[in-house]
Amino acid sequence: MSSATKRWKRFVPLFCLMLPGLAYLIVNNYLPMFGIIIAFKDFNFSSGILGSDWVGFKNFEYLFKTSDAYVITRNTLLYNGFFIIVNTIGAIGLAVLLNEIRKKFFQRFYQSVIVLPHLISMVIVSYLVFALLSSDTGLLNKSILPLFGIEEISWYSSKEYWPYILTVVNIWKGIGFLSVVYLASIISIDTEYYEAATLDGASKWQQIRSITIPIIMPVITMMTLLSIGRIFYSDFGLFYQVPMDSGVLSDTTNVIDTYVYRALMNLGDIGMSSAAGVYQSVVGFALVILSNYAVRKFSKDNALF
Repeated sequence: MSSATKRWKRFVPLFCLMLPGLAYLIVNNYLPMFGIIIAFKDFNFSSGILGSDWVGFKNFEYLFKTSDAYVITRNTLLYNGFFIIVNTIGAIGLAVLLNEIRKKFFQRFYQSVIVLPHLISMVIVSYLVFALLSSDTGLLNKSILPLFGIEEISWYSSKEYWPYILTVVNIWKGIGFLSVVYLASIISIDTEYYEAATLDGASKWQQIRSITIPIIMPVITMMTLLSIGRIFYSDFGLFYQVPMDSGVLSDTTNVIDTYVYRALMNLGDIGMSSAAGVYQSVVGFALVILSNYAVRKFSKDNALF
């Protein structure tokens, strides 16, 4: 038996372990890519995907020629761009604070508390927000605002408040998971760096700025690039369920995902919905490539590829 055959047989158990995960990846991630052609067809259920008429880019034209195209694109980009910045800064700060807790019990307790909102369904979150903002029974209108002599506010018909409400909900729900990712990176830093900095008289802020941030920068870059890749995707529950699908708030809360959902429910146009998904994927992919290229210009070590 040749040496190459012997080496191959050594790895047979590893290949067997890999097969279930590989099969799942192919079925769940790669086979659905075949459905991309729906974006270029006038989909008909009776004719099927291959039998439906080919319409080229007409589905994309419908998406971009609508009067709401500018509003939904603006909202999607501004909200997600702001979320990336705020969540990244907040998660790093929270991770640094958690790292300063020395007792294991309290550290695990606080980690569990801040991750818990990430695990809560957005449907439940929407009703928690409703319990705060309801005009009839909401905690803010009935208990908090009267303490400051402020009149009741009709939150679900006042769109000027919703950029702040959506931002707070997004931070509350997402910052915990992201901070745990950064905390794992901070914990792995050799303590000798901090001991040497302390002996040199460096303050906590100087240690964070000169040791912590530079060392975890590859992780920060990776998480940011992945977020940029999904900047054209929005948390559907956040923008649809939390505002309770209020039409009055559409100028403020309508994004690409909610617009496509409403178009699909009202018109049943699967081709247009697929075109929006392809558009989001292509733009997200292009943004990741461009962002990674920009990172490589400054630091090759921090780039994803």
